[in-house]
Amino acid sequence: MSTATENSTSSAIDNRTWRYATKKFDATKKISEKDLETLLDAIRLSASSYGLQPYEVLVISDQKVKERLRPASWDQSQIEDASQVIVFANKTNYGEELVDEFVTNVSKTRDIPMDGLKGYSDFMKSKLIDLPLEAKSNWTARQAYIALGNTLQAAAELKIDTCPMEGFESDKYNEILGLKDKDLNAAVVLAVGYRSEEDATQHLPKVRKSKEELFTLI
Repeated sequence: MSTATENSTSSAIDNRTWRYATKKFDATKKISEKDLETLLDAIRLSASSYGLQPYEVLVISDQKVKERLRPASWDQSQIEDASQVIVFANKTNYGEELVDEFVTNVSKTRDIPMDGLKGYSDFMKSKLIDLPLEAKSNWTARQAYIALGNTLQAAAELKIDTCPMEGFESDKYNEILGLKDKDLNAAVVLAVGYRSEEDATQHLPKVRKSKEELFTLI
């Protein structure tokens, strides 16, 4: 293994060891515009099934909106103190337009005639369009979680602290953010910013299963 590869491997593990679910943010520290833009690019480039990205991402910096969201977040201070609150909102329903818009984008981006993409378009529609409503929502929520995972790792590389949060009332989020009218649902929330020196959690050893417990090598 080359030195460059060794350093890259070490950095990847170090970043993941460094990050933790931040319990207390320093409300005086804000993410720079450049770093926030990099973080949003990482979200945009996240993998998703078929590349369809069946979700929208709300980036909330407005303090008044964060204050409204805090009671719907089990009164957790991260919502109010974080630099931004990122809400991953999955589509609760969709039709053929989900695939059509994607295929049109593929055609323009890769300069491929639409006729050449018809087979792929029909295949995606055959797998996705006739799913029951609940299955559609479950599938799109899983795609949002893939984006969340990518965001966590990108933030760690930028030394931006994060706290992924499921402790919130999605119905109230949907109401406050006007998501229901767009067939969207707040699936998961990510508070981003910088840890407070008073957050004792940062000093605790990371607790994870051992490799022997977690992995089965076949």
